[in-house]
Amino acid sequence: MQFTAKQIGEFLNGTIEGDETAQVSVLSKIEDGTAGSLCFLSNPKYESYLYKTEASIVIVSKDFEPSQPVKSTLVRVKDPYSAFSILLEKYNEAVNLGKQETGIQQPSFIHPSAKIGHNVFIGAFCCIEENVVIGDNCKVYPQTYVGAGSKLGNDCIIHPGVKIYKHSIVGNRVIIHSNTVIGSDGFGFAPQSDGSYNKIAQIGNVVIEDDVEVGANTTIDRATMGSTYVRKGAKLDNLIQIAHNVDVGAHSVVAAQTGISGSTKLGENSVIGGQVGIAGHLTLGKGTQVGAQAGINFDTEENKQWHGSPAQPLKEWMRATVIFKKLPDMDRKVRELEAKIAELTAVIEKMTTTQT
Repeated sequence: MQFTAKQIGEFLNGTIEGDETAQVSVLSKIEDGTAGSLCFLSNPKYESYLYKTEASIVIVSKDFEPSQPVKSTLVRVKDPYSAFSILLEKYNEAVNLGKQETGIQQPSFIHPSAKIGHNVFIGAFCCIEENVVIGDNCKVYPQTYVGAGSKLGNDCIIHPGVKIYKHSIVGNRVIIHSNTVIGSDGFGFAPQSDGSYNKIAQIGNVVIEDDVEVGANTTIDRATMGSTYVRKGAKLDNLIQIAHNVDVGAHSVVAAQTGISGSTKLGENSVIGGQVGIAGHLTLGKGTQVGAQAGINFDTEENKQWHGSPAQPLKEWMRATVIFKKLPDMDRKVRELEAKIAELTAVIEKMTTTQT
């Protein structure tokens, strides 16, 4: 398929700067752009590639001012990243047109009491237990397990190897990537007088609301009682641990290797960086932003930024890191001052002794 700059501009409601008849047939990164490819520039870090790329068309911000001549035709839009993501989605739909899987592959097991919607695909070696409900247009890829009483809404994509424990509730248009576990036991053990631990039964479930995406190898534990929630529109990266009774707020984004301990509530529209650790029984206000590798062990206010471990407000953390870099020099100066003080003290003591 080929598109002209004019067609792309009309589709994205953008303005053209250059050759409206320039054609593209592939999408690529700006640093890999070749003749016939469409790229985008969003991050100023990559601006230098714009002046070297062979890409036929580049999507840029409407406010972008090039500092050198540009060979490519530019399509100016409000948000280049969002615009390019729309094109990626359309391209993906186009290349997969006619490849929509339906039907049930064998071998697989589907309990007679399970209710399977219309236009559903179930891959080989899947196990669908009793009283499961799978909505219309779902794709459940091979080696997936769906436990008894669980429900999947419409238009879900469950990638290979996912394990969904009993009584889990998954909303509409949810994507769960490979080897993720939904509804495993929460980490609950009661210490005994002899130093051993008794397991606390985890009788709750997991509720994943509409339009959530969960990355590969992520674990979401079921609640001790009640539900663990991942609210509407939340996006979870790979290798995340969500503990029992956690409530992940709507439209929040959580990056890889983050761990959220039991019963903590993450406010809506929060952004959590990679490898963040969040203690249990906390409430993080909506719009909370936490930098990578931070440690949170306290409640946070709304719309605040936190960095470091233990976490500090962003401005305090930035000042602290500047001081931290200077510590070796400060230590040297302190040692020099201590030596001079010692010399002066010795002189004073000698003078005092002489006078005496």
